[in-house]
Amino acid sequence: QVQLVQSGGGSVQAGGSLRLSCTASGYLISTTYNMGWFRQAPGKEREGIATINHGSGRTYYADSVKGRFTVSQDKALNSVYLQMDSLEPEDSAIYYCAAGYTGDGRFNQSKYNVWGQGAQVTVSS
Repeated sequence: QVQLVQSGGGSVQAGGSLRLSCTASGYLISTTYNMGWFRQAPGKEREGIATINHGSGRTYYADSVKGRFTVSQDKALNSVYLQMDSLEPEDSAIYYCAAGYTGDGRFNQSKYNVWGQGAQVTVSS
């Protein structure tokens, strides 16, 4: 049973921080290419915001979150994390993690094979 389990969503005031977790079960993240973080706000398309390549550790960020969000991995815990600082109301969305098995597709959503259940993040002004 291959799945991604997310935790860490919640509500914060503008300027606050949250840390999202994504734990894989049924496979080892070290045997796959990468993990991506995506978000979708009401009435908007789902967008890629951050990725990490499991082999190299290299990260990639959307301009909208660069300098505020940090993605990391802990292979021993089979988990990937998204640290979100200096949150703004515009960051309010449902956040998803997704695993890429066949290649590092960056923000190409068709390259991701398994998706987490989503975590609600709400930032108030």
